[in-house]
Amino acid sequence: MPDSLSDRCAFDRVALVLQGGGALGSYQAGVYQAMHEAGLEPDWLAGVSIGAINATIIAGNRREDRLPRLREFWDRITRRRLLPSVSEGDDLRRLRSVQSALTTLALGTPGFFRPNPINPWLAPRGAPEATAFYDTAPLRETLEELVDWTLLAEPGGHPRLAVGAVNILRGNFQYFDSARTALRPEHVMASGALPPGLPPVKIGSDWFWDGGLVSNTPLQYLLEDEMDCRNTVVFQVDLFPARGPLPRDMEEVLGREKDIRYSSRTRMNTDAYTRLRRWQIQLKRALERVPEASLTEEDRAMRARLERLPRLSILQMIYQAKAYEGQAKDYEFGQDTMRDHWQSGYEDTQRSFAHRDWFDLPEEDPGIVTHDVHRDEAP
Repeated sequence: MPDSLSDRCAFDRVALVLQGGGALGSYQAGVYQAMHEAGLEPDWLAGVSIGAINATIIAGNRREDRLPRLREFWDRITRRRLLPSVSEGDDLRRLRSVQSALTTLALGTPGFFRPNPINPWLAPRGAPEATAFYDTAPLRETLEELVDWTLLAEPGGHPRLAVGAVNILRGNFQYFDSARTALRPEHVMASGALPPGLPPVKIGSDWFWDGGLVSNTPLQYLLEDEMDCRNTVVFQVDLFPARGPLPRDMEEVLGREKDIRYSSRTRMNTDAYTRLRRWQIQLKRALERVPEASLTEEDRAMRARLERLPRLSILQMIYQAKAYEGQAKDYEFGQDTMRDHWQSGYEDTQRSFAHRDWFDLPEEDPGIVTHDVHRDEAP
């Protein structure tokens, strides 16, 4: 593209932060497609649940293979079609969406999960089938096929990847980070093991569930990262909006409850980061006023670190539900709906690119800014 955005971007690092949200995750794939076409390949990816799967497919492939592998994944898991496509009319689309969601509940979805042969309520206590309705062996096969795990483990040559899960026995959130751990399919599967539908995943001697049970958006992990001090533009892709209308029936109650439960806490995280940053700036200025002879080596090291405080611009892309979608939108794996989600992510990111000033470094105080294309373009 003319005036390449990758050349125009003032940041040293591009991060992609992907929320959990099941079938809505194709919106994230559309975001990545727009980034890919603009030459903005992520250096650092963090994901939870379906976001962990998308992030792993991106990080675990060479640049030229990333988009085709994402397309293969989403085409595969939405391949089942029982009714012909419906192109017009919210009522018909809503009917088709309900049918697709019910099909997922009954049959699972190809390449992802399938029903266990025994209902967990009827399985013997302690049996594998007693703790989940579905089996995720198809997901392991899909990940083995679509991700180059050897490439992912190469030091320094590929994007850093972190996926979040919850330790079942301790209740603690944990990130599996390629900078510290050789990631395997079980790490990604653990991040997406949402109970009671999907089974827990064993890693070492511990068992894990979906990271979305504790925190559905891994932004805080990136903000707390101390491995380097690089100025970063963050593409944060959320699948559940924090803001929404007052529900007027039970369908809307269930949908709104889910949105609130799984929406990101971006404002809380950025406010905490801003408060910390302002304390750091005050400390930096205080140290600058101290005579050099009065500084200890520890003081000088602290001053040097504070002189390299990174600056961040967060571009928050939040999926806006279609009129025909109900509370089952996160497990409606229809192919037409998947393509709608994908196109929405692509278009929202393209609109964000039109705001070229979002890719300029923010001021040192507070050193972090947040942009939302839906909020910033609202009349």
